[in-house]
Amino acid sequence: MLSVISYTTEEIAQLLKISKLTVYDLIKKGELPSYRVGKQMRVDASDLEAYKQRARTIPVSDAPAVVAPPAVRTPVAASPIGPRPIVITGHDIGLDILAKHLEKHIPGIRPLRSFVGSMDSLISMYRGESDIVSTHLLDGETGQYNLPYIRRLLVGSPYLVVNLLSRTAGLYVQQGNPLGLTNWSDLGRPGLRLANREKGSGARVLLDEQLRLHGIRADQLIGYAQEHTNHLGVATQVASGEADVGVGIEKAASLVGQIDFIPMIQERYDLVMLKHADNLPWIQSLIQILRSDAFRKELQAIAGYDLSRTGEILLET
Repeated sequence: MLSVISYTTEEIAQLLKISKLTVYDLIKKGELPSYRVGKQMRVDASDLEAYKQRARTIPVSDAPAVVAPPAVRTPVAASPIGPRPIVITGHDIGLDILAKHLEKHIPGIRPLRSFVGSMDSLISMYRGESDIVSTHLLDGETGQYNLPYIRRLLVGSPYLVVNLLSRTAGLYVQQGNPLGLTNWSDLGRPGLRLANREKGSGARVLLDEQLRLHGIRADQLIGYAQEHTNHLGVATQVASGEADVGVGIEKAASLVGQIDFIPMIQERYDLVMLKHADNLPWIQSLIQILRSDAFRKELQAIAGYDLSRTGEILLET
């Protein structure tokens, strides 16, 4: 019976031949009923079929846009009782350094950190819940980082994309690399045990894109459904022998130790900000901070960062 079958957001995207971002938008607008099982969103087959039936009866001229303009967060002006909070999303330590510089150099604001993955960061901006979001999402079709996702999700609202840094991502393997894992296609080997990241994280999107491009089914990997919320968690699983391989950044491998790191790709880690009148003054100050010698000097002390494009405006609408 249809009522006992449910689908993940990834499966819905494949069935409807639409992007995962569009699925999130349909769920957000209430057009596609969903529920959460642990950290995973599910849609019942009966609800999917009902949505398809409704979609067939809507004339093209009356159909809503695929992605609605994102909600603009109401500016919180500085007041006698405290500064305006500025929410910065993401995990990288470079964001903590940035928050410190913002608080020091821009009066009237209070940086707040939100530790969420890249996809959830962009969705939080779409909902008007964050001010500076970080993202490192690979689009497998174009080979580009971030911009394809940003364009699809933030349509209809002016925004700015600026580079924070680039860093090496790749495979964590056990010390000495006993299984001889050297490329993405090796993930298709039978019996391989994976330490995985949570849905929406840049590392998870990188893995899923590579599995798709190399024709590897996710269910071939033991442990694919077990999720860790940061790079250190994945690296630790590999170091302890609980997993054979994981995807993450080079820095975490050096912190955990007792594992080897196989570099696979140079990922671009960008910042996104919505542009409206109250944001423009601090956005300009933020760009000046990114380009300053003091900020770059702190980042240069961290191994594995490429700062050749730090502060470069990549897209402005």
